[in-house]
Amino acid sequence: MKALVTGGGGFIGRYIVEKLVARGFDVTSLSRGDHPELGALGVKTARADVCEREKVITAVSGMDVVFHTAARVGVGGRLAGFHRVNVIGSRNVVDACVAGGVKRLIFTSSPSVVFGGEPHEGADETAPYPSSFNAHYPATKAIAERETLSANGRDGLLTCAIRPHLVWGPRDTNLIPRLLARADAGRLVMVGDGQNLVDMVYVENAADAHILAMDRLFAGSPVAGSAYFITQGEPVNLWDWVNRILKRLGRAPVKKRVSYPLAYAVGAVMETAYTLLGVDAEPPMTRFLAQQLAMSHHFDIGKARRELGYTPKIGADEGLERLAKSLGR
Repeated sequence: MKALVTGGGGFIGRYIVEKLVARGFDVTSLSRGDHPELGALGVKTARADVCEREKVITAVSGMDVVFHTAARVGVGGRLAGFHRVNVIGSRNVVDACVAGGVKRLIFTSSPSVVFGGEPHEGADETAPYPSSFNAHYPATKAIAERETLSANGRDGLLTCAIRPHLVWGPRDTNLIPRLLARADAGRLVMVGDGQNLVDMVYVENAADAHILAMDRLFAGSPVAGSAYFITQGEPVNLWDWVNRILKRLGRAPVKKRVSYPLAYAVGAVMETAYTLLGVDAEPPMTRFLAQQLAMSHHFDIGKARRELGYTPKIGADEGLERLAKSLGR
C-alpha cells in the first residue's frame, strides 16, 4: 500500500507517518523542507508546497491513500496567507487525488470550524458551520473541510475529516511551546472566571483516529463524507490542566487574571492595530484567543467511537509523563 502524508514532518503528520511505516506501508511525505528523521525510517520525501499544484499532482499520483495534514495554523496574521495554504492548498490536494486515481483522502480539520463565538458543551457533529468567524484559521479550515467532504464520491474518491482538539504531546511545535514561552515571559494570564471546561487529545490518539478512518473509509461506509471530533473523551478544567502541565514541567502556576470582556476588547484593538500597520504576525491577544481561553469547548465523541472504533489508548496522565520525559523533566 502506498500512502502520502502532506506535512509528514509536522506534529500530527509525523506520528501518522510512523504508524503507517509500522504497518508496512510505502510512505511518502510531501513537505517544504527535508526531514532526515523520516528518511531514517525509509520514508520518501517529495519537496513541495501544497500550493504548487503540478508538484502536488506528481507526488500524489499512484497513491492508495492520502492524509492531508499540512496547514497554516495560528490566531493572527493576514488572510491571504491562510487562504493560500488552507484553501488553495487543500483544493490542489483534492484535485490531485482525483487526477491520480486515489481512492481515500483523510483531511485533518479542527473543531474550530464550527466555532462561531459561543461555548460548545458536549457538541456533536450536527453542529453547523457558523455564518462568520473571528479568525482566519478556522474560517479557511472550514472552507477546506466543506470542499473536501463535498468531493466525496467524485470520480471514485472517498473523503472524511478528522477534527482533533487541542493536540499535545512530545514533539509539539505549537500548543505546549507557546504555553511555556508565555509562562517563562510572565505573560500567561487566566482569561475569564477560570471555570471553563475543555477537551484535548494526546497526539498519538489523534494519529490513531486518522489510521482508523483510513481503515473504515470505503464505499457504503458511514465514514465516507463525514467529519469526526477527536478528543480524550474526558473534559477538564482548562486552567487546572494548564497549571498541572506547568507544575510538571517546573514552572509556576498561572496567577494573573483578566476578565473576558477586557481580554476580548484588547484583542480587538490589537487585531486592528496589526492590520493597519500591515504586520503579518500574531498579536499577544485576539478576539478568537480570548474566546478560546474563557469559554467551555468540549465535544461528544460518540460518533467516532461508533463509526471509527475510536478509543483513546493513551490517557492524560501517561501522556503528561511522556511529554515531560521528552523535555528532559
